[in-house]
Amino acid sequence: MLQKAPRRTRERILELSLRLFNDFGEPNITTTVIAEEMGISPGNLYYHFRNKDDIVNSIFTQFEAEIVRMLNVPAGRRSQMEDVWAYLHQMFELIWRFRFFYRDMNDLLSRNRTLELQFKAILDHKHKIARQMCEGLRSDGSMVATDAEIAALSANMVVVATYWLSYEYVRNPRKYSEQQAIVDALERACYQVLSMAGPYLRGESRERFDKQSSAYLSKTAPQGAAQH
Repeated sequence: MLQKAPRRTRERILELSLRLFNDFGEPNITTTVIAEEMGISPGNLYYHFRNKDDIVNSIFTQFEAEIVRMLNVPAGRRSQMEDVWAYLHQMFELIWRFRFFYRDMNDLLSRNRTLELQFKAILDHKHKIARQMCEGLRSDGSMVATDAEIAALSANMVVVATYWLSYEYVRNPRKYSEQQAIVDALERACYQVLSMAGPYLRGESRERFDKQSSAYLSKTAPQGAAQH
């Protein structure tokens, strides 16, 4: 039976750094802390990465590759509301895995020009996807909205998608990393983003949205999540 090759030190550093950044916040973690947690000398760490920004940029490269692949939705394919809900859930799961980028965004972008430009491009891409989805729904009569309304709606959807998990952290930081709290937060995120499109939907899309929303609200009502 073949054994897995041991992970390289560089990969282990990135994996550990991501966990520390997610758990304690990137500004609170130094290269010294990372080296100590790794059980290696700072010199060994610097052999693989010049500084902490080099680690952050390398983690972002991993995140960017995954989110760009996810954002490249096949053109011309009309998605049902269940598909959109599932797509959003996958998106939020990815954001959760790399959540420190979103939680510590202002601090990171203020001192990392490379990250600033790359993250801006991702936000622009998200906005484009949201707008295309709305325009597609309007073109087949499933949505009634003006160009201005679609522009505002798509921007609002991206804003909520970008900052929702930070909002969840502020709501209840002590339970933020509990497994059930994570599951609930991701479900709420999907509902909150799609609920903004609800008033504009018509016909079958509206029916599918109502069905999906009812299933979500009935599941979360005992905890009062439907009121958020």
